[in-house]
Amino acid sequence: MNTIMKTNSLIPFLKRRDAESAEKRGVSLSSLRCFATSAPLRLLVAALFFYGATAQAKLNLVVTTPDLAAIAKEVGGDQVEITTLARPTEDPHFVDAKPSFIVKLNKADALIEGGAELEIGWLSPLLNGARNAKIQPGQPGRILCSEGIAMREVPTVLDRSKGDLHAAGNPHFIVDPLNARIVAQHLADAFGKLDAKSAEKFRANFDKFASALDAKMVEWQKTMAPLKGREVVAYHNSWLYFAEGFGLKIEFFLEPKPGIPPSPAHLAEVMAKMKETNARVVIVDPYLNRQTAETAARGTGATVLDVAQFPGGVKGTDGGYIALMDYLVNSLAKALGEKK
Repeated sequence: MNTIMKTNSLIPFLKRRDAESAEKRGVSLSSLRCFATSAPLRLLVAALFFYGATAQAKLNLVVTTPDLAAIAKEVGGDQVEITTLARPTEDPHFVDAKPSFIVKLNKADALIEGGAELEIGWLSPLLNGARNAKIQPGQPGRILCSEGIAMREVPTVLDRSKGDLHAAGNPHFIVDPLNARIVAQHLADAFGKLDAKSAEKFRANFDKFASALDAKMVEWQKTMAPLKGREVVAYHNSWLYFAEGFGLKIEFFLEPKPGIPPSPAHLAEVMAKMKETNARVVIVDPYLNRQTAETAARGTGATVLDVAQFPGGVKGTDGGYIALMDYLVNSLAKALGEKK
């Protein structure tokens, strides 16, 4: 008896629902009434129309690093679900490849990676295990963010004696906001091909992000303008694009070669060059040896600045790509402006 009373109370609501759904689909409401002559069938019809009108599958994206994930979220908006593999404090060259990643990749509609051999040491075995045809090379679901980027430091000859070199060039390009803009546009185009119905939304999201980025770029350039030409020391050669984008010099590295731990002799050599060039800031990523940076700073009167290429890698950068760049620009400008 209670079930019948509850069902009857839904009838006015169902009539309105059926009419609205039928109008959207060009279906005659009278034909619906011929079919749905009983309350249970009316409930079924209403549920089916309601689900069809509101449900839309989101793109299931797996992204290798948090910086790319932040940009993908800006572009994808509510039309995407994002899983990020690397942690914000993790070295993107040596990500802990968990078995659970294989499951995530198996279910992905698309894989977004930096490319240029950034993930070469850990991604391939996961993809082999995932066996997902959608994200194989050459498929629309395999999105390489290095496409369209003017890659720097492309070696003419691969010589492993010179350290961990990348055949396609230096893969740490996202910390130049102009490159981030290129990546965002590339993602908007790629998402539009995967989900044509949402292509206009992806384009609108890109336009919004690009406008915000362009406005901040003016602000960042103004902040960094008085510091053009200043020397900064880095632990690893991952800040080339940032330096070029803002007119800084990063010529000395605590690593003697990419991926090679610093020796006492090399560290002494770097410290001597820091004194000669008045380099007073050493930047270090979360996954690198801060103690080594502190040693160099103590011997030269420099400041150690914690930096990260990924949102969330240092405190105050959880808000996304623009929040990350705000931190990098403002904290570096402050460190370079301090009197020693």
